[in-house]
Amino acid sequence: MSSVAQRLALLRREMEKRGIDLYVVPTADYHASEYVGEFFKARQYVTGFTGSAGTAVISRAGADLWTDARYFLQAENQLQGSGITLRKMGEEGVPTLEEFLASALPEGGVLAFDGRCVSTAQGRRFQTLAEEKHGRLLAEEDLVGAIWEDRPPLPERKAWVFGLEYAGKSTRDKLRAIRESMAKAGAAKHVLSSLYDIAWILNLRGSDIRSVPVILSYLAVTETECLWFVREEVLTEEVRVYLRDCGVERRPYEEIYAYVGSVPAGEKVLLDLGTVNWRLSSSLPAGVVVRDQPNPSALMRAVKNETEIRCTREAHLKDAVVMCRFLYWLKTNVGKEPMTEISVSDHLAALAAEQPGFLELSFGTICGYAEHGAIIHYGATEESDVPLRPEGLLLVDSGRHYLEGSTDITRTVALGPVTEAMRRDYTRVARANLNLMNARFLYGCSGLNLDILAREPLWEDGLDFKHGTGHGVGHVLNVHEGPNGFRWRQSPDRSEGAVLEEGMITSDEPGIYREGEYGIRLENEILCRKGEKNEYGQFMFFDNLTWVPFDLELIDPAAMDERERRRLNEFHREVYDKVAPLLAAEERAWLKEATRPI
Repeated sequence: MSSVAQRLALLRREMEKRGIDLYVVPTADYHASEYVGEFFKARQYVTGFTGSAGTAVISRAGADLWTDARYFLQAENQLQGSGITLRKMGEEGVPTLEEFLASALPEGGVLAFDGRCVSTAQGRRFQTLAEEKHGRLLAEEDLVGAIWEDRPPLPERKAWVFGLEYAGKSTRDKLRAIRESMAKAGAAKHVLSSLYDIAWILNLRGSDIRSVPVILSYLAVTETECLWFVREEVLTEEVRVYLRDCGVERRPYEEIYAYVGSVPAGEKVLLDLGTVNWRLSSSLPAGVVVRDQPNPSALMRAVKNETEIRCTREAHLKDAVVMCRFLYWLKTNVGKEPMTEISVSDHLAALAAEQPGFLELSFGTICGYAEHGAIIHYGATEESDVPLRPEGLLLVDSGRHYLEGSTDITRTVALGPVTEAMRRDYTRVARANLNLMNARFLYGCSGLNLDILAREPLWEDGLDFKHGTGHGVGHVLNVHEGPNGFRWRQSPDRSEGAVLEEGMITSDEPGIYREGEYGIRLENEILCRKGEKNEYGQFMFFDNLTWVPFDLELIDPAAMDERERRRLNEFHREVYDKVAPLLAAEERAWLKEATRPI
């Protein structure tokens, strides 16, 4: 395989042929997906950086990469010697992507990107930058595709029907609700490119993105029609029959651009310009009126129905069995048999595969020992894999898709002797997690209001973590979903500031990361529920969904107040009551000790 330097040279040659000054390579497919399939990993191919988020800008003489704090350490390591400058997003003195483009684009210059891989909202910002420099955009060229000789093909794994016993609401009912939203917006058509929304609406799942069971496709909804633009080769006869029964017509995947190009002038079309790609919206004829708003289905799928909630609880009990068996095995055998980060991850995956209804991992397992735990989204490779010793800390962030629901859990565990500093930090993180899990609040609050509950135990000691405290969780879809989340400030690139509604599931995952030493994160999923309603309004609270103990070897009871100790004991009592009957005798004995009152 060619080196990063060779690929950059080939890309610059293509830029020179077309008179391009700056070429933007985002981490994106044609659908604004968070994770992308192998075919779409253009930024990774060009830069060598394997993180799931980042944008590269290639100029005639240089190259720059923007990524967020989850990936700073990983990017520093992977970009070494590449000649690519790392731009740490959000850090003091670091220009934003758009600030950099505004300064780097020469007067009258050409800014280019693949218009299928950039959202309309971002494309418009790029257009403004080019116009201010009296330059122009070039959005028709996939230059990485022009140099990528061994590019992986689009996947052809089959789609499958996600039964009503798991979905809880039929496609016809979902389309009826969407059409009601269209009518309120005054739109005759609604075009969607979000794979999560499409899979949710159609009650179909697939395998086009690893760990995200979706199908590459577009959807168009009118008052009387539902058209699904999809590759025929991924459909089974069962799915075709199902679609006919739902009143959904099929069209070839690539025909979406011709379809939007045929919309008559004056017609009103509902689009989410934050997800619909630049080429698609640019294909609309002049005179078409765009109603730009979030896809109505985004909020609908975030608010889980009672069937989804019941199934999700079942999935989390299965997952608790997997995790407790894993932790028992880990604690019992570390130092007695060979273990590495990769072999431990593989053992966890094998335990999950034994559970009925297991589908796949909901993301690649993060298993970081010692200083690797401080790399927030660390992924062990053959080169980085290290043996585990019976000492120090292991951070394991993992999740699984079952037919009943999706899980996302992080536990940090002591493998042997630990320092007092580790215990202090772990106790801070446990307090932070419990504070948020036990929140009581008035309806109308968002995660922006509640984030302080998790950060206060860290902020009071001058500490923080450089990632969100929590994200919404999809139902056998993307494990990360909006519009709900926990953050202390709104990011312009994220829509996680929604009011917390009953039925929303959000992760609760504070952490502390000591570069070069260790990382600590504790993550549960919590379900928003209604509490009492009185003269002050509707009160809300969270139901915990994750039933796996914290590590009492790392808890300092003296650093917790009476309420915090009571909360931990109550949590552990529920863990034991729910999970112990599902374990073998020796595992049950271990869990009894692991959940003892403090």
